[in-house]
Amino acid sequence: MKIPTIRGIIDRRILLNYHIDPDVMTKYLPYPFRPKLVKGEAIAGICLIRLREVRPKGFPAMLGIASENGAHRIAVEWTETGSTKSGVYIPRRDTSSRLNSLAGGTIFPGIHHHADFNVTEKDGHYAVAFESNDGTSLSIRASETSEWNRESVFENLDSASHFFQNGAVGYSPCKTEGKYDGLELKTFTWQLSPLCVEHVQSSFFEDKKIFPPGSVKFDNALLMKSIEHEWRSLKVLEASSPQVIS
Repeated sequence: MKIPTIRGIIDRRILLNYHIDPDVMTKYLPYPFRPKLVKGEAIAGICLIRLREVRPKGFPAMLGIASENGAHRIAVEWTETGSTKSGVYIPRRDTSSRLNSLAGGTIFPGIHHHADFNVTEKDGHYAVAFESNDGTSLSIRASETSEWNRESVFENLDSASHFFQNGAVGYSPCKTEGKYDGLELKTFTWQLSPLCVEHVQSSFFEDKKIFPPGSVKFDNALLMKSIEHEWRSLKVLEASSPQVIS
């Protein structure tokens, strides 16, 4: 699905990241995607992003819209026209915007589920939660910090930052099975800082039908603020085993 380039401001972006048994993640992912590994672990998470001034490129900022959004993301690789590509597979998007939920999968790439968001931010402390009509939910309490989580599979903040910066291409399921809408995120600056997580709950990552006990562990949380960006539409990725048709 081709849309005009969309421009706006990432007011706040929290990346909640987990490391997962790669065999479990492989079973979950649809063809042609496979997990992108770090130290033998698959990486997945949820992006909690507040957008503002979102509008087609060239339109004035005053015409832009704002919304709270949550995207479940899995770091993946796939083979396309004989080359290995990397990015993220986004099995689900949730949004506070009725417009986004109505237009998702038709005007906007990717199906968007409407959800109620509850957000509190003060003095470097963040409490973000959402719940959709089908019961998908998430909640987090976290604070800004300068310390890196020593239990992370990433050695330090720099290695994590490099990994996620390279995951700018994302594909989401279309309404037609086997087809995936693509978006590329271009940020005009890139700066991440760590968060200390006091509480995290995710109905997706706590679903034992997908993730058996012991197969998933919280890894780290990262914060971005006030980032000017563009979303650029990519051609639909159409998969038909055993190869990707370009």
